[in-house]
Amino acid sequence: MKRKTAILLVLALLISLALPFVLPSGALLTDAKDRMLNELWEMEEEEESGLLNLLFPRASAETAPIIQPLPIDFTPGMTPDPNGFTESGYTDASIQLSLETREIGDNTVRIATITIADPSQLRTATAGKPTSSRVALISSMAQKNNAVIALNANYISNDPVKTSFEYRMGVKIRNKPNRTKDLLIIDENGDFNLFIKSSKDEIAAFEESGRKIINAFTFGPALVKDGELLTMDKEYGYNPKGREPRMAIGQLGPLNYLVVLVEGRTKDSDGVTHQELADLMFDLGCMQAFNLDGGNSATLVFNGGYYQSKSVSNERAQSDMIYFASAVQGN
Repeated sequence: MKRKTAILLVLALLISLALPFVLPSGALLTDAKDRMLNELWEMEEEEESGLLNLLFPRASAETAPIIQPLPIDFTPGMTPDPNGFTESGYTDASIQLSLETREIGDNTVRIATITIADPSQLRTATAGKPTSSRVALISSMAQKNNAVIALNANYISNDPVKTSFEYRMGVKIRNKPNRTKDLLIIDENGDFNLFIKSSKDEIAAFEESGRKIINAFTFGPALVKDGELLTMDKEYGYNPKGREPRMAIGQLGPLNYLVVLVEGRTKDSDGVTHQELADLMFDLGCMQAFNLDGGNSATLVFNGGYYQSKSVSNERAQSDMIYFASAVQGN
């Protein structure tokens, strides 16, 4: 049957070439060609043959936007498409973001699920030079860097001891592991790598493996590691047993992330302990999860506004942020 179809197609091509000479009328030529094409389209659909497309190509679909990796530096992301924003998220060819608010126990929980096309879309920004003590509002930094969504990081300039392991967009800021704090390293693949109490041996092995450090944050604690729920150290810093506003970031899978803000210190939301936050990130499916700066530092900015019960009057200026960017230029 396929051989017969191929022969018919070749004959159709020869007839198509000969028609101008044997049919002087343009109308007859068009009618004959249309009938022939219709018969061949039907034949192709029945046999699911791709040969016809080679002889009579159909109109191609609209060209998809080109997604280019963003530079690993402090340049902003592409300008998001205003039409890509809705109240519940953002979508373009390079990023999908969904937002959800849940009432869990006595808490208001803001959840952002993000999928990106390229690791470079997970970025950081600083208020001034990475080593400076300059601060700015997360909302201002988000606007400046074309963030689709932005969150506070670990406020590196607020560390008086300066004993930490910190990278921002491939730039080494400090290289002194803090043996009392956990460490999150994000590599060139956008994967999260957790180091409990900033283990020097594990960090050294990671560096020797040839993988690149794009961003690194000393804060914690680590909440979920390699799919395993961790038991929180009750002596860890940042009021581990107190109910506080908390910010966490997690990885669900390749280029798939979760940002969670638990509001606190309000009449509608008490806040959570470290262990309660770890339980939440585990229940939400994180393979890796890490606690970031909380309290009044916990800030989540989406589409020029706050995705939380916060206003500019009580936003804390900070030195650095994490954000997700588009990799296609908006309209």
